[in-house]
Amino acid sequence: MTTFLLFGTFVLLMLLKIPLAFAMGLACIVVALFSPSLSLTFIAQSLVTSTDSFALMAIPFFVLAGELMGKGGISKRLFNFINVFVGRMYGGTAITAVITCMFFAAISGSGPATVAAVGGMMIPMMLEEGYDKRFVTALIATAGALGIIIPPSIPLVLFGVGSSTSIGDLFKGGLLPGIFIGICLALYTYFYSKKHNYKGNPEPFSFKRLGTSFKDAIWALLVPVIILGGIYGGIFTPTEAAVVAVFYSLFVSLFIYKGVKIKDLIPILKDAAASSATILIVIGTATAFGTIMSIERIPEIIANSMLALSSSPLVIMFIIVVVLLIVGMFMDTSAAVVIFTPILFPIAQQIGIDPIHFGVLMISTLAIGFITPPVGVNLFVSMSISKTTMVEIVSYVIPFLLVCLAALLILMAFPQITLLLL
Repeated sequence: MTTFLLFGTFVLLMLLKIPLAFAMGLACIVVALFSPSLSLTFIAQSLVTSTDSFALMAIPFFVLAGELMGKGGISKRLFNFINVFVGRMYGGTAITAVITCMFFAAISGSGPATVAAVGGMMIPMMLEEGYDKRFVTALIATAGALGIIIPPSIPLVLFGVGSSTSIGDLFKGGLLPGIFIGICLALYTYFYSKKHNYKGNPEPFSFKRLGTSFKDAIWALLVPVIILGGIYGGIFTPTEAAVVAVFYSLFVSLFIYKGVKIKDLIPILKDAAASSATILIVIGTATAFGTIMSIERIPEIIANSMLALSSSPLVIMFIIVVVLLIVGMFMDTSAAVVIFTPILFPIAQQIGIDPIHFGVLMISTLAIGFITPPVGVNLFVSMSISKTTMVEIVSYVIPFLLVCLAALLILMAFPQITLLLL
């Protein structure tokens, strides 16, 4: 009865287009009203205790750092530097956009933020160069999904908290897979551009041009070096790294690039607070939702059902990936991580999958949800910039989706890619 109430109410509220966090919270409240073993106090406590974590403090700071750097002119400087190397190739501007997304991912930790920051500049630029609007929209939306794979990644922080796995090790594990998927996207972009004769920038390579662009971009390029280098070198924890990132971003944006003025800080703080609050509300309600599922032994039932299907780790992992792909189509990434980590992580442990490898695969799979309707947040952000519709771009999204799935299968088959830096 409790299970029926929980999922029945949740599905009904989702069909009524109630925001995900409130749908989960209201479903928990309905269960608490009818269950003798639960109370409304339990819901309130879950909202507080689930976010009372030192590791989770990294989330609002990484969000704020991303907002500061996103509005501080970093995207243009990264583009100019990367364009020196690949701009002359077929699809040079598009490939540069992919690599710029990879660099920005190492700053923002968010998929939609990466799409907004890079796409706002790159989409109009590529349209001026004659690229197909639908291709460009799909490209930026897909490359932006790297924002939650390449560290620092907010979903990786959530997975680390939910599974008691080292967040620093998860950041190490996510770096190479994120770069690998980015390379796959760049290769597809190159061959597509060559087929459609999207020629690159005719401006020749020169060390003078390289030096000028490097000098202009050095402060932006140092952000991932400072954040990831500090974590990997044991200088500070991921949460402390987030605080360092905020102060560094503030200094660079205000005094070096001067893309942010003192008067801009209040709107930036408001945007960061709104984004952080949304994530934390999702975490709180998803934790309560997950706790009720645990009380009803739903994770145990799911685990036993999966393990009964096969004893092969690869087969079980494939089933988990399919489940997460479906979940990613309908559920916010943060909520999916909080809810499904307690369900799926014990299964991974039972079949002997490395926790770091599993965490990175889980986040990489959910990242594909950013470009799969009906949620597809990155698609909607990218479409709002290019002024396109879902009907127009869906056939252009499918090839990028297939590239991501192929890269995911390779990562699944070769865990050494994830574990190489550990």
